[in-house]
Parts: sequence; C-alpha cells; structure tokens
Amino acid sequence: MLLDITARLDYTLNAPSDILLQLEAAPLPDQRLIDPQIWTSPLDHFRRIPAEENIGDRVWVRGEGRFTCDYKSRVEVTREALDLAKLEQNPVHELPGDTIKYLMPSRFCPSDEFQSFVAAEFGTVSGGKRIVAIRDWIAEHFSYVPGSSNAQTSASDSFIQRQGICRDYAHVMITLARAGAIPARFASVYAPDVDPPDFHAVAEIYLGGAWHLVDATLMAKADEMAMIGVGRDAADVAFMTTFGMANFQDQSVEVRRVDDA
Repeated sequence: MLLDITARLDYTLNAPSDILLQLEAAPLPDQRLIDPQIWTSPLDHFRRIPAEENIGDRVWVRGEGRFTCDYKSRVEVTREALDLAKLEQNPVHELPGDTIKYLMPSRFCPSDEFQSFVAAEFGTVSGGKRIVAIRDWIAEHFSYVPGSSNAQTSASDSFIQRQGICRDYAHVMITLARAGAIPARFASVYAPDVDPPDFHAVAEIYLGGAWHLVDATLMAKADEMAMIGVGRDAADVAFMTTFGMANFQDQSVEVRRVDDA
C-alpha cells in the first residue's frame, strides 16, 4: 500500500518557546519512506532526538513569532493485516522485559481500576479473541464525537461518557487490554479514511511475540497505517508539545492512497 501524506502546523509563539515535534512517519521494516521532507519557518534551533522505543524521531525546535511546519512523504506500507483472533496471549511470566511497562497503569490509562470489569465482560475469551472482543465492544458502545474531550480526558472519563475521539478510543482500548494482562501501548499514525482528517491514534497490542496495531474506531486498517511513534499513552507521543504559549492558527492533515490520488 502506497500512501501520500501531507501535514501542516501553523501557530503563533508569543515569546521565545521550545517545541517538541513528532509528526514524521517512522522508517520501519514494514514501512518504507519515499522522499520524506520537512521544513519550517525560520528557527533559532532544530535538533533531532530518538523517540520512544527508537521508533522514529522527535525534533526539538525553538522560535518566536509565527511558527509553521510542513511535512510530506510517500510511505510504502508492507505490513500484513492479520486475523487477531488467531493470535495467542503470551503468559505474563514469559513476557520480554521491554513489554512490562506496557502492562502498568499510566497517566491516561488507569488499567488497575478495570480488572474486575474485564474479567466479568471478557473473561470467557483470551489472547487475540479477547482483544477483538474489547475492540468491538468499544466500537459498539462509544460514539465518535469531535470536541467531546480534551487533553486531560482519561480512559476513565471516556468510559463513563461513552464518547470521544480517536485518542480516547485508543486510551480505553489500551486500558482494557492491560487490565486483562496483555501489554498495550499508544500509537500515533497516519491513515486514509479518517474522518475528520487528522493525526490518528490507535492501540498497539502485544500478542504472539509481536506488536499489532488495533483501531477501536474501526476507521483504519493495520495494513493501511503509517506509524509515527509509540508510547505509554498520548502524553508520550503528542505531535506537538509546547514549552511556552502557542496560539493556534491553522492545522491540516491529508492522507491519500496513491491509487486514489
């Protein structure tokens, strides 16, 4: 699958400010970047650093006044869309060390509060079948409502309200998977068919000795996502984190299948 990706950020910085960006698709064994480009308005500083799990880069920038950042790339995605229901759950005592932190509660994913619910609702199935059941339960019981949540909304809040955006769906998916002793982490991706078009958030679940992308909104398929980065939850992989005051001017994301372009 070939995807053409463009993204633009446009903000005003009222004073000299530091910004941590993560909006470039990551080079990975199952996705190849073709002519990636990023350019910004004039800056005082621009420096790349490795992102979480060495998946992709973050970029430190520092500037003042009008700040714009444009990114574009063609991405060849060779990832297979597997049947999740056929994947086995790894026994907790056999999990690799680098997956353990993704079993634990995090800022937006208080998984320890949902163990009883997961046992009662999904206790008859395990492994990939449990993940499919959780994904489908969220898709059935939640409403996708732009503007219904904010940067402080946790999975607990979304679970009560039964609505949110992709970030919230991902947080609930991650929380319930962890509550069922399955490692899960937050993944920022680009994908076609996301409505409204934007940076997209999904879960990545550890099953059968590997990580697998799962979208509880059902808008994106694993073999049509270009991954940007991963983390414990949204706090680890925001596309833009500002240390200073930034005023929104404009922002756009477009992802097209090359055959549709």
